[in-house]
Amino acid sequence: MNRPKFYVYLPIIFSLILILGIFIGTTFHPTGNLGTISVDANNKYNKIEEILRYIQQEYVDTVNNKQLVEKTIVSMLQNLDPHSSYISADELQANNEPLKGNFEGIGIEFNIVEDTICVIAALPGGPAEAVGIQAGDKIVAVEGKKAAGIKITNKDVLEKLKGKGHTKVKVSIMRRGKPQLLAFTITRGTIPIFSIDAAYMVNPKTGYIKISRFAATTYDEYIKSFEKLKELGMQQLIIDLRGNGGGYLNTAVDIADEFLSDKKEIVYTQGKARPKKAYKATSKGDFEKGKLIILIDDGSASASEILAGAIQDNDRGMIVGRRSFGKGLVQEQSEFTDGSAIRLTIARYYTPTGRCIQKPYTEGVEAYYNEEYKRYTSGELENADSMKIADSLKFKTPEGKIVYGGGGITPDVFVPLDTAGRSRYLSEVIYSGILNDFAFNYADRERKKLNAYNTFKNFNNSFLITDEVLNEFTEYAQKNKIVPNAQQIKLSKEIIKIQLKALIARNIWSNEGYYPVIQSRDNVLKKAIELMK
Repeated sequence: MNRPKFYVYLPIIFSLILILGIFIGTTFHPTGNLGTISVDANNKYNKIEEILRYIQQEYVDTVNNKQLVEKTIVSMLQNLDPHSSYISADELQANNEPLKGNFEGIGIEFNIVEDTICVIAALPGGPAEAVGIQAGDKIVAVEGKKAAGIKITNKDVLEKLKGKGHTKVKVSIMRRGKPQLLAFTITRGTIPIFSIDAAYMVNPKTGYIKISRFAATTYDEYIKSFEKLKELGMQQLIIDLRGNGGGYLNTAVDIADEFLSDKKEIVYTQGKARPKKAYKATSKGDFEKGKLIILIDDGSASASEILAGAIQDNDRGMIVGRRSFGKGLVQEQSEFTDGSAIRLTIARYYTPTGRCIQKPYTEGVEAYYNEEYKRYTSGELENADSMKIADSLKFKTPEGKIVYGGGGITPDVFVPLDTAGRSRYLSEVIYSGILNDFAFNYADRERKKLNAYNTFKNFNNSFLITDEVLNEFTEYAQKNKIVPNAQQIKLSKEIIKIQLKALIARNIWSNEGYYPVIQSRDNVLKKAIELMK
């Protein structure tokens, strides 16, 4: 969520009408006297139009007027608040896809391993699966042009493989055990983007659902996951919103409605030009009485905070983890005829007790986003007592519980950041991607043996990362210029083994294999399970 520094300070007086006027084109008039910019005294908002006209006519070099206008709009919106933004036509589709819940492409999960596009999985029912693309395949050419060994990036892969539905793309595949390249022609189609990362039983009574964003399809995905867990005997539920940066307000409201009884308030919004609008629960909820815990951290923002705040303020469940991000501003997207759009903050949202949990942004965009780092340096992530909250920001729930506003949702139960077993070596192998690369190569090489487990449960109960595999990994890392450090490897040994097992499982069973393994060391989830007892 980092934003670039802004250098152009423009008066915050320009209305949405002005922005629209700039977008649809401005008619320029001749200048007045030399050195004087003509401005209509009856319309003070014309100044920006006159400046743009003056620059275009008199500036020493030729100016790209479209770029100048777009940079002006970006700076203008950044001066309002950190979340009002301009999105160019080129970026709009990519920005909207995760929230729409689908995109057009060939339907694969991939990693770039050793400068090669490696297929982690062909999505079920997708175009790639339909023609026979398999996990482990390596895409070495697209439309006859080399796609391996050229320092390819994720952006390059998307540009080559995504495209309009019903268009075709030719790929050349290298497959283990096949001496020659395999040629496939794939007809692109609509591919779902799922926002439920995992849904499984953490014990015989407790279900776990991880939601990564609140998209148009999230509520339907949630209902399917809930029904699946209910059939497995779920009586209590953990919803994981850690790292969930938000999405559609209405989606968060719909999911909150599943947990709250009829007419309970979920959230309300209000702005200068927008009267108060309250969102309340209906009678449709399917889990209004079972034990409920919501997991949050500093990456939980916006719609995540709406859901967590509604549960906390109605005394419906427990919030566990660390303080959330603190985004209490509501944006409305308006699109222009050229395909671009602005997202303008039009209201604040408030939790049922009346809290606005928007954190301050008066010191500018850079300071606003660096606030998360300050939490780390101040010790807040390791000690709840490091949080400084004014008495004026305290509110009471109907049952008398104290809750806080002014900068995120404060959890009912704080769980410190787990730093045990951390080392510089561990950071290097994680952030370099070496762990991912080794896990893919291992899973590809041992795919028959891994598939012989038949189910993830059998794999999880029986498969171990031995010291021999760990040594193989450290040798692989060394070949990739990561110098081994015996003391640090010993310190991080168990974390590395769990990471490798989880990544190998992901290559065979996708996220349904990854999360149960990686979360075996998750102290926040462990605390939630303990509290359920």
